[in-house]
Amino acid sequence: MRRFALGMMTSAALMAGLASQVQASSKDYSKSTKTDLVTKIMGNKSYQVYSSLKLEEVTKKVKTKTKEKKKYTVKKKVAVKKKSKKGKTKYKTVKQVKYKWVTKTAYKNVKKKEWKFGKKLTASADFRYAHVQSKSYKVKGGKRYYYIYVDGRPVGYVNEKAFALSKANVVSQVSLVNNPSDSVGFNAEDAINYVTDQHGSLVDNDSVEISCKSAELNISDTGYVSSRKAGTAVLTFRYGKAKATSKLTVRGDAKEGISSADVTPVKTDLPEIETWSASDGASLSSSSTITSKDAVSSSHKYWATDMSGNAKGADIETIFYHPAVLSAPGSSNLEAKVSSAVQGIDFYDNDLVTSNLDLGQADNWEARGHMVYYNMRKVKKYNWQLIPSKMLSFNTWLSYIKNIKVSPYMKLGHGQSVGSTKKYVYVLANWNRSNNWSNSQELIRVKKSTMEIDKIWTFKVWNGSAKYPRIFLNADVIDDNTLLALFHNASKHGYEYWKISRNGDSFKAKEVGATGSDLISNSAEVQGFVWNSAYDVYYIAFNDYLFKIGAGLDGKTDAGKLLNYYKFDTGRREFEGLSSYGPELYLNLNHPTETLKVNHITK
Repeated sequence: MRRFALGMMTSAALMAGLASQVQASSKDYSKSTKTDLVTKIMGNKSYQVYSSLKLEEVTKKVKTKTKEKKKYTVKKKVAVKKKSKKGKTKYKTVKQVKYKWVTKTAYKNVKKKEWKFGKKLTASADFRYAHVQSKSYKVKGGKRYYYIYVDGRPVGYVNEKAFALSKANVVSQVSLVNNPSDSVGFNAEDAINYVTDQHGSLVDNDSVEISCKSAELNISDTGYVSSRKAGTAVLTFRYGKAKATSKLTVRGDAKEGISSADVTPVKTDLPEIETWSASDGASLSSSSTITSKDAVSSSHKYWATDMSGNAKGADIETIFYHPAVLSAPGSSNLEAKVSSAVQGIDFYDNDLVTSNLDLGQADNWEARGHMVYYNMRKVKKYNWQLIPSKMLSFNTWLSYIKNIKVSPYMKLGHGQSVGSTKKYVYVLANWNRSNNWSNSQELIRVKKSTMEIDKIWTFKVWNGSAKYPRIFLNADVIDDNTLLALFHNASKHGYEYWKISRNGDSFKAKEVGATGSDLISNSAEVQGFVWNSAYDVYYIAFNDYLFKIGAGLDGKTDAGKLLNYYKFDTGRREFEGLSSYGPELYLNLNHPTETLKVNHITK
């Protein structure tokens, strides 16, 4: 019926439409055209970024030409008599009036408006891995120039050709475990890095059309692919002219991941230990914008009492204050907002990666956010919180931006199962309210070079059958093929430690230790888990407690044995993630967000 209605459009309506187009084409673009605040995806081509773009009135000398009819006289000999007998003709000279056209050139001052670019700031390639946003543009010579914000700071104008126009970037390969008990399946949107419209603006994943071509597998109306039976499929993602494909495979072995939890737990002599509830924690917003250097002019240092009563059993001290935010003011939707509420961290050498979810999002089933990479070789302890502001000089700010990468909006789960290797970042994106269901667990691999997802796997770990699943809310990456994961067996009041190994696309799981205690008696949630390779110990964090457990992986300690615990006086600022590299141990605090190094804990 819609086509029919268009076919019956009257000539009057058609003329009205044409008139409106003419009116639109004559629009005055001397002022910015405002849009909603949108995320822009930078393309591979580099263009100049300018501090400003203005229509300015200029006076120019304009050359003019005019034609005049000019009168002039010429002398001409005119015969006055016939030829004489001698054969000669007599002549006289007369004046004759004639006219000719003469072109005159003159110059006059004319006022006109011309586009003027401001100062050249830098090339758009410097922002290839930054979080870029815009909410206005100007049109010059038929081309759009967008005013951009980069990692929260207002910067300047750039040609829209600097953006990835009508592009779809998706994970090329997805490998799912065969799981007959998975009631949900794989959300195809998880494979999207980004999709853009014709102006390079990020498109909401829900607006992307996803289709599935397969003889064995189907995609539901809500965009999920079941992993209950083996098969292969090609997923196609479309939006306008943007298109990309991903190959999805459900592996054939339905017994993959079935193991045994048969390690005898090591008992502890812990007294009843309670910690405060997260709802009673510090109330200062993690995303508060820093307005002065005074707010970040000193380090924090907190001491801990260990289990022997030593009041200075360990301490933590600030090594880095995170940026207050990495998105522009007014970033209300979650795709646009890069919060400083960090849930997990990981170090590899001098590389720091964080999982950033907006406040309250970590508990959501499809919790999504951004990952941020920092080159800690270039980090200044205090000034980085000022990145969203203009308090830093442009050159200083630019030197910081070149050492930060922000991932696309991606699935993170509750964000505390983060690990990294030399080339990759890994996230075990599990839901922390799943109540240990038998569904598959999603492992996401991100390339450090681009901070884009390049591979997704799912795996399952069951103790004998789907009746006794093991869902890991905290895990640590040992290398590109190995995870160490923590499982709280609440029914048996203990913790289990599992080694999960990948061979190609298949996974095997083995229990490698167990502790016969809840550690914290009032059901507080784990806030961080890591294996320290130098001392072969696990660290488990709760709010303000840190427990040291033997891992027994290298034979240096007894697996599952409690070695020590530490209670830090942080003013009820809860721990949010642990990391270890070599002998060093790091943890994160929010309100405001900072990374701290743990000292003396190995003595």
